[in-house]
Order: sequence, then C-alpha cells, then structure tokens
Amino acid sequence: MIATLMPSPTPGFALPFALPFALPFALPFEVAPYRLSGLVVGALLNHAPALAALGDAVSQPPHKAPPSAPVLAIKPRNTLASHGSTVMVPHGVAALEIGASLGVVIGRTTCRVARADAMRQVAGYVIVNDVSVPITSHYRPSVRFKARDGFCVFGPHVVAAGSISAPDALAVHVSVNGERVHRTDTSNRVRGVAQLIADVSDFMTLRPGDVLMLGVSAGAPLAGAGDSVAIAIDGLGELTCRLMAEGAGA
Repeated sequence: MIATLMPSPTPGFALPFALPFALPFALPFEVAPYRLSGLVVGALLNHAPALAALGDAVSQPPHKAPPSAPVLAIKPRNTLASHGSTVMVPHGVAALEIGASLGVVIGRTTCRVARADAMRQVAGYVIVNDVSVPITSHYRPSVRFKARDGFCVFGPHVVAAGSISAPDALAVHVSVNGERVHRTDTSNRVRGVAQLIADVSDFMTLRPGDVLMLGVSAGAPLAGAGDSVAIAIDGLGELTCRLMAEGAGA
C-alpha cells in the first residue's frame, strides 16, 4: 500500500491525532498513524563494516571501547525536506555525504518492547537521505554537520510494513547525475530493524509517526553543488534531490 508525497493533505483527509506543529511538508499515507510526527532518530555506526573500518580507534580515547548501546543522532524538524527538494551546500564545504537509509515509521506507542514484538510496532518504511557535512569523528559530532536546514530528505512515499517482507535484506543504490556510485543493502547491521527498535525503546519512548533510521552504510558517496542525487531501495521507489551552493539562485 503506497501513499504519494503531496504538497498538502488530501481533501477530506483527517488525522487521528493533532500535530503540535506544522511540518515543512505533508506526507500522508494509507496506514495508521497516517502522517509522520516530525521526530527522526538515526543510528550511527550501525553498519558492521562502517564500525569495523574504525579499527583500533574505537578502543582509544575518547571512545575507549566499541559502543555497547545504539549511537543515535536526532534530525530536528528544520532538516525535514520532501522528495525532489533542493539541498543547500554550505559555504566552504566542497561536498556533502549522501546518507542513504531505510526509514522505519513507527505505528504504535513503543516503550520497552521486546525484540520478538518489535515488528508489530512498524507502520511502514520510507527512503531517507540523511545528508551530512563529512565528519572525521563520530564522537559527539557537531550538530552543525548533520542538522542544517533540509538535511533529511524523505520520500517519495511510505510503503506499508506488510508490503515489505524482509526489511533487513533490501538492495540500496545511490546515483549521482544518473551514474550509479554506491551499492549496498540493509543487511549486515549491528542491529537490524527489530533489535534497533527494541534497544532504542528500552530508554526512549517512540510514538506513532516517529521515524527510526536504520543507518548509513560504509562508503557513503559524496556529491557537490549542481549534482542531482537519487536513492533507490527495493520496494520503496526512488528518492531524489538536487544540491545547490548556498546563496546561489534557483
């Protein structure tokens, strides 16, 4: 079941709950809770090869040891942008990291849920481009690298959970200017979808419409001003955006 991204709610469309604020875009879909809440939480270093690539550095200060709990980053409301949006490349930044991620849309209030029950909490899935200024350290990364306006692109639609039988085994492709530059998948995670939901909900209540990102794979590609980016995930379609230098005209 698919709901297309729309510039405004469908006429006659009623939400089962009231949003405390206006989202920068509307993404109604056809399964409860019908809309995103505006809270997006991403898992960092959740791709096993990405964690392994740090080598001995994870055992040295300031880390001192590999993470034993999820390493999370919140994408605030100002970062949210829709399919087809233009993302600004900040002054002094040569290129942005294109963070292709599976977005898990929560359908029920989720608090301390067991791994065995976690998938019952999922309403659907969506492609997310977790854009970031490239960072060299994952230890308390600066908010200004990941939370700039428009740095979290969603779309093109939310697909109902029942339509995706194996969310931990979906092919992911990233193209820049029509050329495929990155191939990965949603497998080989430190925490798959169910385990991530269980571990995050152990200390943080997730509510209907919240989005939990599975995380970016190792080797995420870079793109610069003037580039067009497309992210495709099996069964979820293709999410696009273009990059423009900050201060440049439309």
